Amino acid sequence: MQKRRLGNSDMDLSALGFGAWAIGGGGWAFAWGAQDDAQSIEAIQRALDSGINWIDTAAVYGLGHSEEVVAKALKGRDPQPYVFTKCGMVWDDQGHVSRGLKADSVRKECEASLRRLKVDAIDLYQVHWPVDAGAELEEGWTALAELQRQGKVRWLGVSNFNVSQLERVRRIAPVTSLQPPYSLIHRDIEDDVLPYCQAEGIGVIVYSPMASGLLTGAMTRERIHAMPDDDWRRRSADFQEPKLSHHLMLVERLREVGARHGRSPAEVALAWTLREPAVTAAIVGARSAKQVDGFIQAGDFRLTSEEVREVEEALGSGSAMAPGGIYT
Repeated sequence: MQKRRLGNSDMDLSALGFGAWAIGGGGWAFAWGAQDDAQSIEAIQRALDSGINWIDTAAVYGLGHSEEVVAKALKGRDPQPYVFTKCGMVWDDQGHVSRGLKADSVRKECEASLRRLKVDAIDLYQVHWPVDAGAELEEGWTALAELQRQGKVRWLGVSNFNVSQLERVRRIAPVTSLQPPYSLIHRDIEDDVLPYCQAEGIGVIVYSPMASGLLTGAMTRERIHAMPDDDWRRRSADFQEPKLSHHLMLVERLREVGARHGRSPAEVALAWTLREPAVTAAIVGARSAKQVDGFIQAGDFRLTSEEVREVEEALGSGSAMAPGGIYT
C-alpha cells in the first residue's frame, strides 16, 4: 500500500489506517452498539497483515476499552504499528463524558493511555476536541508539548480544529497533524482547512471517509431501523430523512463507478477522499476481518478526473445544498 510522510514527523503512513472507535463497544454516549472483542482483535490483525501500519484510537472510545483491545491485538506483534490516541474527553464514575484540557487532566490521561495501550510512548498524541473557554486550549497544548519533551509522546496532533484554533496552538509548539471529518457528504474543510494545512506542512488524517458507514454500499433503511439504541448513528441527521434518500442515491452512483473496476462503493468513496493532495491518509473503522477485506484494496485505487467529476455531479442531484457543497 502506498505510504505518505505525516507532516513534520518521521512516520510514513499507509494510505489507510485502522480506526478503533467502534471497537470500544456499547454502553457509552457515542457507542456503535455492542462489539465482540475477539472479532475486533481479528479485524486489527487482518488490517496489519494486509499492509496497514497505523491504528487510531482514543481514550474515550468505550471509556478506555478500545485502547485495551488494541493492546491485546498488538501483544507480541513484530514489527509494531504506529499507535495514535487522543486526550481531552474525560468521563466520571457514571460514564458522563465531558471535554477538558487542564494540564493536570492531560497528564493523567496520558499516563492512563500508556498503561492501557502497554506502550512506552504514544506515536501521535492528539487533542480530541478543542475547548474555547479562556486559555484552556493553550494550557492543554503546553502540557502536551511537555509530554513530548519527556519522551512519553513522539508527535503532537489535533482533531476537529479550525484554522484559528490551529494558529493558537502553533504559537506554543508545532502541530504534526490534523484529524478532521471528510467525505463526499461532509466537505467544508476544503475551503480553508485543507489549503491551510497544505501550505503549512501539517499532515491531515481524515476520519469518517465513508460517512460512518453510509457510503459503504451495505447501508439500508432496514439496517438503520435495526440499529441498537446505543448506536449514535440513530440520532444522526445523516441517517434520517430528508438527507438519507439523497445519500443512498449517491451510493448508487458510487456503485456504478466502482462496477467498471470491480470495486465496491466503499472503495470508490475512499479513493475520492484520497485524491485530495492535502490528505495524507484516511482512517477506516472495521468491526470484523470481513469488513477489512471489503475496503483494504482502496489504498491503491485511483479514480480518473472524469470519474471524480461524475461522482461529484451526483452530489447536486437531490436535496438542497449550502454554498460550497455542504449539506444543510
